[in-house]
Amino acid sequence: MTESAQSTGSRTVPPARPYPFSVPDRLVVDPTYGELRENEPMTRVKLPYGEEAWLATRYEDVRTVLGDVRFGRAPAVQRDEPRLTPRQQYSGMLTMDPPDHTRLRRLVAKAFTARRVEALRPRTQEIADALVDDMVRHGPPADLVEHVATPLPIQVICELLGVPYADRDRFHVWSEAIVSTTSLPLETIQEYLNSLWGYIGGLVAERRREPGIDDLLGALVRARDENQDRLSETELVELAGGLLAAGHETTVTQIPNFVYVLLHNPDQLARLRADPSLVPAAVEELLRYVPLGVGSSFARYAKEDVEVGGVLVRAGEPVLGSLSSANRDGSVFADPDRLDFDRGQNPHLGFGHGVHHCVGAQLARMELQVAVATVVTRLPGLRLAVPDAELEWKRGMLVRGLLGMPVAW
Repeated sequence: MTESAQSTGSRTVPPARPYPFSVPDRLVVDPTYGELRENEPMTRVKLPYGEEAWLATRYEDVRTVLGDVRFGRAPAVQRDEPRLTPRQQYSGMLTMDPPDHTRLRRLVAKAFTARRVEALRPRTQEIADALVDDMVRHGPPADLVEHVATPLPIQVICELLGVPYADRDRFHVWSEAIVSTTSLPLETIQEYLNSLWGYIGGLVAERRREPGIDDLLGALVRARDENQDRLSETELVELAGGLLAAGHETTVTQIPNFVYVLLHNPDQLARLRADPSLVPAAVEELLRYVPLGVGSSFARYAKEDVEVGGVLVRAGEPVLGSLSSANRDGSVFADPDRLDFDRGQNPHLGFGHGVHHCVGAQLARMELQVAVATVVTRLPGLRLAVPDAELEWKRGMLVRGLLGMPVAW
């Protein structure tokens, strides 16, 4: 604590640090998180937009903030939420608490159960093999992002949700509005969101004209039309649009992230090539190890006074939980900065925690397993086709990832 710390009631509140602490450097976790976990696990931060917040950096504290019913997301709608983006997004499940959140989540959760997802694995493998075949025909060098990482999750979510894959170039562009911080002007973000909602609205109208279509979008339309108390028309459109965007955007980013990390850990890559049965454990470890977000978002607001990490959080105060920091907490993960496929228990927070735990986590796991296994086994000589310094990384977005990944084999 500094001498300029403010005294608030029985607390001493440190001055807020600018956050994120530094410009993202590839997939490097900022060392400031380690210092804070050790010395100031609950710290005050000021994001580019919105009010000040507490930031939790230790694993147990992050789990508390994300999972304890004394914290909620709904107050963000009435507040100047701490955020990385100029605009506030008030709609969707991410700004809801139970029971409204539960009402909407139940409508989609059954499509993403482990059993349903496993039934999609053979088809996902077919898609992955066809994409790798096409990339091989294209010949090295080829862009892994363009040929495999982008089309694989898009085609899977299209078939699950019931969206024409032929429209991928349009809605993939619009989806950037969901993850943009400063990569797009505000007017473009709104234009893209309007285009996405309008597009989904057109598909909803099609399902009403042809009610027998058996896909997730059709099921949501039937749920709306058979009992309008279950979800409103706006909720229907935004829920489906959110599933389409979120259902591919992060996995598109993580596939090249994972391959990049493997190429920089050749001993672990060699193990996977020798024993593909390690892939599920490898994917869990990569989910822990790779810092997908550029910072923490979606603050939880305390509903009452709560002590977290030795700090009294007053009712109404926002708290952010750093997943990247929690996943590198040495009190939970031995030698946390090392990629280790032999971790027995790996309770990472790569998909979040609590009621807002990623609804598509099982689907993303399966897609990542298929993608990693296919690339590793089908392309045993895989390597970067350009020097590391020439790779281009995303900027002005909520997620870290490669814009392109030229590879040879």
